[in-house]
Amino acid sequence: MAIGSLPEVIRIIIGNRASLAGFLMLLAFVSMAILADLIAPYNPYERVSLPFQPPSGRHWLGTDDLGRDIFSQMIYSSRLSLIIGFISALVATVIGTMLGILSGYYGGKIDEILMRLTDLWLAFPNLLFAILLVVIFSPQTGNRVVPIIIAIALVSWPTASRLIRSAVISIKQSPYIEAARALGASDARIIFSHILPNTTSLIIIEVITIMGGAMLTEASLSFLGLGDPRAMSWGMMLHYALSRNAIYLGMWWWFLPPGLLISLSVLSIILISTGLEEYFNPRLRRRL
Repeated sequence: MAIGSLPEVIRIIIGNRASLAGFLMLLAFVSMAILADLIAPYNPYERVSLPFQPPSGRHWLGTDDLGRDIFSQMIYSSRLSLIIGFISALVATVIGTMLGILSGYYGGKIDEILMRLTDLWLAFPNLLFAILLVVIFSPQTGNRVVPIIIAIALVSWPTASRLIRSAVISIKQSPYIEAARALGASDARIIFSHILPNTTSLIIIEVITIMGGAMLTEASLSFLGLGDPRAMSWGMMLHYALSRNAIYLGMWWWFLPPGLLISLSVLSIILISTGLEEYFNPRLRRRL
């Protein structure tokens, strides 16, 4: 079942309680990122008080080792965490969709080669592979944000490729595809006019699903010290908190809030994805 328009997607999300809850949560995070300049009481990079201050009326989540306001850091960090998650998911889904369509539509040797490549890709542990890619790309770009996006995209495309391939194999056997071939339609026309529109729902689901994993991977890479030290994200907040002995010092207000926001943002994406899958997968909908 294909999605005709963005309003149709929104209608589906609103009609499912799990997806609606996830959508409202994600909307809150997106609003936080957009309105960070208005919500955050301080510049997250400026020293505004003494170091290691506990939560107070002036600093709701205290201050870090440099005297910077942690609540302001948490607000601003939502921007980079969400941007990296979305762009990585979008790039990964585009790669996976292209390879999945080629594999499923043409079959034969092309399908065999692409599926073996996918299996080989899946054989590598995602996090270790992402670490390797960040290390490889970082010296060439001069920053860590772009390498992280590239790394996450390159480790995330196989799931989209397999899903799209399966859908294309089913779609290409449809009578209207056979009719298009009989009328002399080229492969490109069939792919872009018939097959791609009928995989739109799966593509949207994959972007949303991969985004959750991408945000977790970014947080893991940043936590391990591979994030961009010039940028602020929830993962980098965790890295700084633990490297500055926040746990040993009992400064729960430094490491718990970013960890909680990472968990809630990923949960919101899982809820949206689950609701969309229930709608677009009839077998899953009947079973539930």
